[in-house]
Amino acid sequence: MQCEKLEFEHKNILYERLKKVDTPIAEYSFANLYLFRNIHDYRVVKDEDIFIKGKSVDGYTFIMPTTNLSEIDIEYLKRISKEVDFIFPIDEQWLQYFGDNIVYSNFEGETDYIYTVDKISTYKGRKLHKKRNLLKQFLRDYSFECHPLTDKNVHDAFEILDIWQNEIDLSPEETDYYACQEALNMHDELILCGLIYYVEGEPAGFIMGEELNAETFVIHFAKGKRGVKGIYQFIYNDFAKRLPKKYNYLNFEQDLGKTALRIAKSSYV
Repeated sequence: MQCEKLEFEHKNILYERLKKVDTPIAEYSFANLYLFRNIHDYRVVKDEDIFIKGKSVDGYTFIMPTTNLSEIDIEYLKRISKEVDFIFPIDEQWLQYFGDNIVYSNFEGETDYIYTVDKISTYKGRKLHKKRNLLKQFLRDYSFECHPLTDKNVHDAFEILDIWQNEIDLSPEETDYYACQEALNMHDELILCGLIYYVEGEPAGFIMGEELNAETFVIHFAKGKRGVKGIYQFIYNDFAKRLPKKYNYLNFEQDLGKTALRIAKSSYV
C-alpha cells in the first residue's frame, strides 16, 4: 500500500476518475480536495484501488473511495476501512451495497446543502420571501455589471476577498480565505469558472465553482462586500439564472459545523 500527500500532480490520476463517480457530493471534485488538502490532511492511497485518506473537522480519520461503489469489492473496502474511523463521504444511493452489517450515520456539519436551480433562480415560496425582498431592494437601489471571472479581472476578486476577510471577526486560519485565494490564483489549472460583479462601478462580489456531474454545479466560493445590501441574494439568484439549462441542482457545500455558515446556507431551505 502506497500513501502520498495529496499534491497538484495527482490531478492526472484523480480528476477524470472522480468525475466518473457521478455523484453530487462536493468532495468528489479534485479542486475541492486540493484546495482543502491541508485542512483535512488529504493523502492519496494506492492499493488494489485508489482512495483518499483524510481527517474530519473534528479530528476523525476516514477513507473516501474514488470509484463508484458499484465497482468496488465491498469486503475489501470494509477491510481497509478498519485502519480509519469511518468511510466518508457516502452517497445515500450507495448504502445498498453494504448490506445490513454496517453502522452508518449523518454528520450535519459535513453534509452538503443541495438546492434546485429553480429554487435559487426564483426564490419562490413563503419561506424565501426575505430573499425576494432583499433581491428587489438590490435591483432597485444599485446599478451593476457582471463579467466572467478571468485573469484580466481576477485582481478585483482578490480585492473583494481581502475586504470580506477584514469585515469578519475571524482570522484567515478560521475561514476559507487561503483556500479561496489559491482557487483564484489557480482557477484555470483547477478548471474552475465563475462570475464577478461590479456595483456602481466598483468590485462587489464574485462566485466560483465547477460542474460536479451532468446535472449538478458546485459553488466552491461566493464572496461579497458586507456594505452592499442584498449582494449574496443577488449573486446566487443571478448565477442560477445564467447557468446552462442542463443543470438542475446547485451544491452550496457544507457548513463545517460553523454557526455563521450553517445559518447562511440553511436559510435557502
